[in-house]
Amino acid sequence: MGRVIFTGARFFDGAAFHEGQALVVCDGRIEAITPLAQCPEGEQIALKGGVLAPGLVDLQVNGGGGVMLGAGDDPVQEIATICTAHAALGTTSVLPTLITTSAAETRKVLAAGVAAVGRVPGFLGLHLEGPHLDPKRPGCHPAQHIRPMDQDDLETLCEARAGLPALKITLAPAAVTPEQIARLTEAGVVVFLGHAECSFAEAQAASQAGARGVTHLFNAMSQLGSREPGLVGAALSLPFAVGLIADGIHVAPETAKLALQLAGDRIFLVTDAMAAAGTDLAAFDLAGQRILRADGALRTENGTLAGADLSLPQALRFCLGTLGLPPAQALAMMTARPADVIGARAGRIAPGYPADLLHFTEDWQLARIWQGGAELQAKSPTA
Repeated sequence: MGRVIFTGARFFDGAAFHEGQALVVCDGRIEAITPLAQCPEGEQIALKGGVLAPGLVDLQVNGGGGVMLGAGDDPVQEIATICTAHAALGTTSVLPTLITTSAAETRKVLAAGVAAVGRVPGFLGLHLEGPHLDPKRPGCHPAQHIRPMDQDDLETLCEARAGLPALKITLAPAAVTPEQIARLTEAGVVVFLGHAECSFAEAQAASQAGARGVTHLFNAMSQLGSREPGLVGAALSLPFAVGLIADGIHVAPETAKLALQLAGDRIFLVTDAMAAAGTDLAAFDLAGQRILRADGALRTENGTLAGADLSLPQALRFCLGTLGLPPAQALAMMTARPADVIGARAGRIAPGYPADLLHFTEDWQLARIWQGGAELQAKSPTA
């Protein structure tokens, strides 16, 4: 690809802004942020104001481009379709997420993830949301497949982690033991709690065993009470990384603001996106349920939320506008912070990192996308 020099915009490196600098990319990787007067020779890309930021990172993406992970016969192709669809929306690094399914289907998707390593741009690994959840908090997960973890499950997950760049699992204390959490953690699996009607003490025990985070805060979990803090109280007070869906539907703006005050830089954003992302689908099927898309939300026919109709650039504008967050904080929640949760080399503009870049206009509309130094065609979330 050679050397490319980006100028004319502010640069956000994952933590802070740089003014009046040039960004140097060489052969698809970041080479340096340098003063304009010290630019090396190379192709020039002169941006007209705005912000050049790292490609966005999403650790909870169930589907996109019309497909759901694990719904068809070719999960490797599903992974590729999902990653491609979200890259065109500005999320150039993705953890495709498998919702609760059978043990056989879970093994099939884990094997597909291993096969996809190095073949699918933007693929960070896998996130299993279930099947080891609490049947009291199923959300839209198929109840027939929710079950406790057994020894075969534990060994399957530990073996799969060895072949994946990252493996994240959302589980409930009701379905696992602290010893199982500790074994998963020792194997390098990133354990999050979610879909759980658990006590603060149970969440604390899971944290002490190695659990590192909480999935989609406030949704499908025991709430904060005066005498029992529940999983929400644990998420806000223990050293958990905390995923949040910032669409104003899953969490009210006032509640989100309180969470940000309490959990601060432990919060990162996820979309919980489904098959509809990047398409004009009005409805789709999920584990035998019809999911309807209307008014900015995805719901089952009985009204239960089923993921979100959201892209990270949309969440960014919600954070900047409705929540009133500073741009550096909002951007960090969808770049460096989620990347750090799974130890991914993504979400930053730093030497040696992939040249995954987004150009936002002054009013935070997504204008241009590069993945690995190659420019992509930006697409509407509802195209």
